[in-house]
Order: sequence, then C-alpha cells, then structure tokens
Amino acid sequence: DILGMNQSISYGETLVSSDLIFELGLFTRGNSSMSYLGIWYKFSPETVVWVANRNNPLAERSGVLTFSTVGNLVLLNQSNGVVWSSKSSRVLQNPVVQLLDSGNLVIWDKFSSSSNEAYSWQSFDYPSDTLLAGMKLGLNLKTGFEWRLTAWKSMDDPSPGDYVNLLNYNQGLFQYEIVQVDGHSKKIRTGQWNGVRFVGIPPIPIPDQAIVPIFMFNETEISFMFEVQKSQLLLKITLNYSGVLQVFVTDRSRSAMSKLMHEFPSDSCNLYDRCGANAICSLGLCECVKGFMPRSPDEWKVLEFSSGCMRTIPTNCSKGEGFMEIKRVKLPDLLDVTLNKNMSLKKCKDECLKNCSCMAYANSDIRDGGSGCLMWLGDLIDMRVFEKQNYGQTLYIRLSASELEITKEDIDLPLFNLAAIVSATNNFSDDNMIGAGGFGSVYKGNLQTGHQVAVKRLSRSSRQGLEEFKNEVLLITRLQHRNLVGLLGCCIEGEERILLYEYMENKSLNYFIFDQEQSLLLTWQRRFDIIVGIARGLLYLHHDSKLQVIHRDLKTSNILLDGNLNPKISDFGLARIFGADQKEARTKRVIGTYGYMAPEYAFDGKFSLKSDIYSFGVLLLEIISGKRNRGFSHPSHHHNLLGHSWLLWCEGRALEIMDECLHNSFDRTQVERCIRVGLLCVQKFPEDRPAVSFAIDMILNGGLVLPEPKEPGYFSERNSEYRDGASAKGDPYTQNAVTLTLPEGR
Repeated sequence: DILGMNQSISYGETLVSSDLIFELGLFTRGNSSMSYLGIWYKFSPETVVWVANRNNPLAERSGVLTFSTVGNLVLLNQSNGVVWSSKSSRVLQNPVVQLLDSGNLVIWDKFSSSSNEAYSWQSFDYPSDTLLAGMKLGLNLKTGFEWRLTAWKSMDDPSPGDYVNLLNYNQGLFQYEIVQVDGHSKKIRTGQWNGVRFVGIPPIPIPDQAIVPIFMFNETEISFMFEVQKSQLLLKITLNYSGVLQVFVTDRSRSAMSKLMHEFPSDSCNLYDRCGANAICSLGLCECVKGFMPRSPDEWKVLEFSSGCMRTIPTNCSKGEGFMEIKRVKLPDLLDVTLNKNMSLKKCKDECLKNCSCMAYANSDIRDGGSGCLMWLGDLIDMRVFEKQNYGQTLYIRLSASELEITKEDIDLPLFNLAAIVSATNNFSDDNMIGAGGFGSVYKGNLQTGHQVAVKRLSRSSRQGLEEFKNEVLLITRLQHRNLVGLLGCCIEGEERILLYEYMENKSLNYFIFDQEQSLLLTWQRRFDIIVGIARGLLYLHHDSKLQVIHRDLKTSNILLDGNLNPKISDFGLARIFGADQKEARTKRVIGTYGYMAPEYAFDGKFSLKSDIYSFGVLLLEIISGKRNRGFSHPSHHHNLLGHSWLLWCEGRALEIMDECLHNSFDRTQVERCIRVGLLCVQKFPEDRPAVSFAIDMILNGGLVLPEPKEPGYFSERNSEYRDGASAKGDPYTQNAVTLTLPEGR
C-alpha cells in the first residue's frame, strides 16, 4: 500500500490498500484510449471513486506515476512530460505515498509521523465526483478553497462534466446545490442544515444507524462529511453525469456488490423551482399554497407551472391575520431571508406579524424542541411536502383573516380527540395507510370501541384539500343513504384536520374492476347490482335528499365496497349544492378527474346534474368492460373507451366490449341495455343525456323502449389526457385516482 521515492507505477501496475479495499492505478473507460490515474474498489474495478488527471488525460495506454525531485507525486507521459502533479504543500526529502483503507491517497515524509497532521498532500482534499467517508464538502474560510463534487462528462468520460455540487452560504445558513456549469442554473438543492439534517433530503435508509453525518461550522471552515460506524460497510455518494446524487452501500460481509440506497432528486418534486413561486409540490403535482392562485391560469391548464402563484387576497398587516402550519415541508430557498439564532418560535411569529413583508417563518434549528427564527421576506421558492413522518420541517405561512380555517364551532358532527386517532392508526403508521392523494393520506383505524374506521388526514400543504374538508364536513352530515359512505366524525386539533368514515373492507371499485385476478370475483350479477346501487345513490343526491347535490368527481376510486360488495359513493369534497330552480353553474376553477369529466365542464367550466350523468356513463362502461376510459388503446384506432364502445355499437357488435371473464355468466339483454344506457349518459351534449331517474328505469325495466345514443363526448378529437398508458388488465390499481385542478375554464 506504499510507494517510495525511487519506486514507480506504470500502466497495468497498481497500489492496493492494506485490507484490499481500494486500488490505485491507471485505467481507461469504454473504447477510449485515454488513460487516467484513479482509485477504485479492489473488488469492483469499474467503481472509480477518484480521478487525478481529469483535465489532462494521457493520450495512450501508458504513463508512469513516480516522485519528482522535490517530493511531489507526478504522472508522466511517454515523453516524461508532467501530466499531473500533487503540488504538495512543502518539499519532502524522503516522500512516500500510501493508499489508506479509507480510499484516501496521502503523501508524507518517511522520517516523520504518518499521522494526519503530517500529510503534505491528500486526495481527500480534491474530490472528483464521489464523496467517501471522511471526505469533506464545503468551504475553507481562511483560504477560500472549496471542496466540491464535479460530475463526469459521461459514463465513460471522467473529464469534468456539466454539474457541480457546491455549498451555498448565506447569513449563517448552509445548503448544498447541484448547479449546471453553463449559466450556473440550479438543478436541485438539499435545503438548509437544521442542526440534524438537510431539510430537503429524506433520511437515507441505512440499517442500524450505521452512518453518522457531521456538519462543521467554525472560524476556519464550513463542511459536511459522514462517518461509517461499521467496518464492513462501505458508503459512497456520487454525483453522476446527469446531475443526480446517488448513495451506494456495500456490505463486504455479505457481497461485493454495491446497492443503490437513494437518489437525489428522487422524483420531480426535487427539481429546483418545479412549481414556481408560492406553490408546493406533492406526489409530482403542483398546487398553489392556500391563499394563493396561479399567476397564469392558462399556463397551469397545460401543466406549465413556472409562473407560480400570487396572493388571492393581499395581506396588509391588518387585524386578524395569522399563519397556516405546513408540516413535513422542504423549507423555501434562502433568497430573501432574515435569521435570528436566539429567538423563540413564538417571538418569531410576533416579529413576522409586525413585518408586513414577512411571508413565512420557521425554526432555523430543530434540536432540543427547536430554536432560532428564520423569516422569508419575499416569494417562497422551491417547496415540496413529504408524505412520511419525520421528513422535512414545519413552515408557517401568512394568511389573511378571511382565509383562516374552519373551527369546531362550525361543525355539527362528533369530534374525536387527536390522541384517540393517533392510537387507532398506530401513529399514522405506513402499515395502516390504505390510500393517498393530493388531499393527504387515508389510514385504517381501530377505535377502542372495537369499530374499524377509515381516517382521512388532510395534508396542510393542500389548499384544495382545506376547502374540500370544509365542504365535506358541512355537506355530508346532511346526507344519509345506504349507497353513500357514512361520515362518523372529525378532528380539529391544532393544525390537524381529520375525517373519520365507516371502513370499507373491500376498498374501492377500481381495486376489483381493473385487476386481472380480483375482477374474477365480480360476476355479471354483482356488477349489475353495483351499477344499480351507484345509480340509486346518485338519484338520492340529485332528487331525493333535502339538498340537490352535484358530486363532480364520480370515478371508480370514489366508489367504495362494503363486506357484501354493496357500493357507496364517497369523497364529497368537490360537491356543490344547487337551488331548486338552478339548472347550471360555471366555475373558473375546473376540478375533477381526466377520463370522467364531461366536455362542457372540462373546457368551459360548466357543470350541472348532467355532468354527473356523464361520469356515471363512464363508470357504467368501465364496469362492463373492465377497462379504464383514460389510457384505453386499440390497435385499429385512436379512440378512448367511449369512442371504441360507440364504434362497436354502430356496427352491431356492442357485446364485444364486455369483460372477457364474464362470457360464461351474463344476461345478454341486461348487458346490452346497460351498454346502451352508458352510451346515452356520455353523449356529447348535456341536453341529450338522460336524468338519473330515467337511467335507472332504463336499466331495470327490460320492456322499456330505449332511445338510440348519439356520438359521445371527446369522440371526434382525442385529447392528450388519453395518450398515456394502456387499458390491459393487470395494470396496478390506484386506490385514489388523481383529481386535477385546472384554475380557469376556457
């Protein structure tokens, strides 16, 4: 593991650390003849962790590593020209170079101590694209020297690439950023160090707390490094050529193979400023923070979010203003902030309220219950929310008085205390989670009374979710029907907003319909009963209840099934009440699910009872066919499921859309009648669609003469929302299909 003054290494020769972990030598990659001096795992030569001459490769498979007369380690080409030099800090009379088992290549004087202080040069001071245990990333405050990672140009080209990972230091706050070399544009950022972790990076899943992060901040340096507590574990963090940080772990006691444990960015929400100013990213979707609306609604309609969001109601330091708490959030970028490390969170809130420019505040350090005051004085940039506990941090965003939330006094519903719900859900355990969406997460809960409940916990990053919470609490308590899910109670405690429903052990309809094995349990008779049950629930909403209610989000994932597979319509967060004489309404904020939205609603924001009828028609055809409308594909045409069904109907072949698993047990007349009713419900123009009462009559009355359906909506021109995916059975079911918000109708 040691090379002395009069020794050298040529191409094909190597230096190996004492425990046979790392190896130093000359290497080439791919088909290139260029040679580099590098260090790699002895057991995996392809895993290069350090490269010396990245800017000046040898032009051929040759070269010699030796010492110069002044004790520098030098790499010579065939002409004895110096290609690379260590440029040691002092002249050494008897230099030796040693490759340590840490992967650090060090130079020291043979007749002095080999301790760290005696190294005249070490490779750990000059990282390439990889961070090893004991290697630093950061800034030397005395010399200005920066320890940074620089990506390779490509997988087989170690020369400096397009991305660097560097430290951003601002007012005593630190975060690391991956920046494109050209233009210095940020790709991702870690979020600031909060005393425990970088707030924007989830904990890396290393077993037994084997990795210890170390953050150093003193008069001489700001740096981050990590230590590995178990000798058999090797960990490296690599910035790859595409700008992605990758964490690899090798357990030498089990295998010589490296396992990828984490990538950053791990999803689109990690991309810098993905949603624009004052917006938050969750599960890949962008949404304005409560109290804000899209700055450019037309751009948001086509999923272009860079313009961000602006306040719906300007704040002006008026009486009654307050803050909304968002937990598990990656705090905004440090662009216009103030920091007071000695201020409590309560004092921080008071100071933020006094400052009319203050948009949000948070603790700067989360240790020992939290301390320090961090205030944002401008737009909030690059936020995301994490679904899991103990990720991210809590942020408090300023709201006008009119935007603050519903209180317990507004609710005529049993109230549950938070402790009981925490106990029932095993502290909102991932094992209890049965669904998730933009609103938050749904958990299975077991109350102390022995009753099972479904617990819908609102995500406080979701403005739409807060509005839906209010809507559902104030509406569903006034609706009671065997085919509507029952709301049992709610919880309003601190910033928690939770709804408790009756638990449906058979989950949702899409779990059965779109799954190759589960669909076999739904015979035609069961499917027919489900269709009738949904229709009766819809009839109650439209005609039989004290209120006339439009659901606005009927879809398979919102049809829950009890133990006997009886359907229950759920999720009334988007529902609207109509007056007795009201026929139609219009909104600039179109909310719903692609594949189920009626054309007049999706394009013009118009909704009515007939909008729900359209969604019911889509449900009917999906139940009969076992295929999704959204994502349906056919080799002979480009139409969705509705268009395909229409074509078969016109050709007298309507039964061909029926799920193949039903061919041995179905009532031909019933199936044909249901297909016809489905097509009548999805007709392009709302005035052509039947009322739900007539739809039920047509489904149940075999002797009734039915009208001929006209062309369905979306038939003439296929929209982009139908271009992704296929309709084959075996696709993973989705517990909660994504509900999209389009801020303004055309």
